[in-house]
Amino acid sequence: MSEGNESRRRFLIAATSFVAGAGVVGAAIPFIGSWNPSARARAFGAPVRVGIRKIEPGAMITVSWQGKPVWVLRRTSENLDNLRKPTHRQALRDPDSELNQQPDYAKNGYRSIREDILVAVGICTHLGCVPNYEPEGRDEVKPALFFCPCHGSKFDLAGRVFQNVPAPTNLIIPPHQYLDNNVLVIGTDAITG
Repeated sequence: MSEGNESRRRFLIAATSFVAGAGVVGAAIPFIGSWNPSARARAFGAPVRVGIRKIEPGAMITVSWQGKPVWVLRRTSENLDNLRKPTHRQALRDPDSELNQQPDYAKNGYRSIREDILVAVGICTHLGCVPNYEPEGRDEVKPALFFCPCHGSKFDLAGRVFQNVPAPTNLIIPPHQYLDNNVLVIGTDAITG
């Protein structure tokens, strides 16, 4: 074989190898990129900032986090007094929140960081309905203030479930933290970042 043919063969092998390598890299980049979550998926699980300064005592707002309704309720001093009553605690299925449905910093009688603010996922733990907030406490709802219209489960203003209702557990408390007295962040806390 002549020296010219050998040079041409090496050139063709090198050129073919380069084009093939570039093709593999070109095909791999979008494939590997598809492993990352989309912007919509990232936003779906992103923390949510909530201004709480304008929430009056006894008022509640609902925000969406991870596609779920999350309640932010400013409890009144009367609400807090009722949560402390021994007779109220005796009517609850899990008054001390022994099941792990809240972060460690919310394992207290109020199931919250601040006594006056409840942050809870507003989905009944029975079959996933959304309970109603009943601040006036209708007769069929008393002593609860969250009432699930689907099957009659009742929850107090700490999200604890009453006995003898279908819901098996308390409402879930999502991770949250306060940036200051006026701004709440749902979906992250000082521990998990």
